[in-house]
Amino acid sequence: MYASQGRSAGLGPALASAFAFGGSGVAAKPLIEAGLDPLHVVWLRVAGAALVMLPVAWRHRNLVRERPALLAGFGLFAVAGVQACYFAAISRIPVGVALLVEYLAPALVLGWVRFVQRRPVTRAAAVGVVLAVGGLACVVEIWAGLSFDAIGLLLALGAACCQVGYFVLSDQGGQDSVGSPGKHTEPPHPVGVIAYGLLIGAAVLTVFARPWGMDWSILGGSADMNGNGVPAWLLLGWIVLVATVLAYVTGVISVRLLSPQVAGVVACLEAVIATVLAWVLLGEYLSAPQLIGGGVVLIGAFIAQSSAPKPPSGPVASGTGGVGAEPAAGEPEGELSARPASP
Repeated sequence: MYASQGRSAGLGPALASAFAFGGSGVAAKPLIEAGLDPLHVVWLRVAGAALVMLPVAWRHRNLVRERPALLAGFGLFAVAGVQACYFAAISRIPVGVALLVEYLAPALVLGWVRFVQRRPVTRAAAVGVVLAVGGLACVVEIWAGLSFDAIGLLLALGAACCQVGYFVLSDQGGQDSVGSPGKHTEPPHPVGVIAYGLLIGAAVLTVFARPWGMDWSILGGSADMNGNGVPAWLLLGWIVLVATVLAYVTGVISVRLLSPQVAGVVACLEAVIATVLAWVLLGEYLSAPQLIGGGVVLIGAFIAQSSAPKPPSGPVASGTGGVGAEPAAGEPEGELSARPASP
């Protein structure tokens, strides 16, 4: 009874997390079109969130000594890599399309498992991969000769590959940190990993974004959102506080309360929310075949994600956007949520 109540209570934070993550691209694109470089927008997002999460990082400072590889992998791949590729992609292609391309990550993870690690995958996993790839062909309207910007599509695919990179590193890190037989290793606190991931991501992005050359005056003006002027600072505040800090924290809470299966279903709503928000707020319309293809991508991604082996350590498991956590009550130890690290 109490488990059922906890999972019902987890739906609220899960939906809030999906909505917050889904709105990141919609808020960022007007800033990019106003003149900010995509890398500068990413740096502002990650650095701002890192400042907010500094107290959390200090509280979990033991992670620096205990899980340095995990923190580095999360910061480099799941934060800096995913965010940079995704924001660069939405500067060239629609937000919904970029996020749906990123949902190929579960299929890529299974490809890594099957062809690089040479481990068997289930028939259901293979079906999920086929559905995801077929749905993506509809999203990009491949019959029209790839009507979208090829570089934008490659950048979105790069975001998916960064998630796979984090999965691989997390998987290896978990195998290396099993410890001696009979010794129980506590999983790292997910919010602590997120805090340090943001700090590491901000440091890495500072080198490449070089924010000292940014036109800071743009933040004092307004950005166009489908013909309506919106204060740039308001969009930035949404990206930092809602689409990053709130999104990650509510994601952690939801995964602790929900089963991995339910959390995965709710996570797929992120792409739906992003597509609807981009439609309403940015005027980015998708055709009927694209919408149907998007639905097929999400179904395939969910099947592949559910069939993918869970990494034995790490609070954020790549699968396309979100937060994993420590095992919930009643779950096998070491089995984490497959909800991906969201943009």
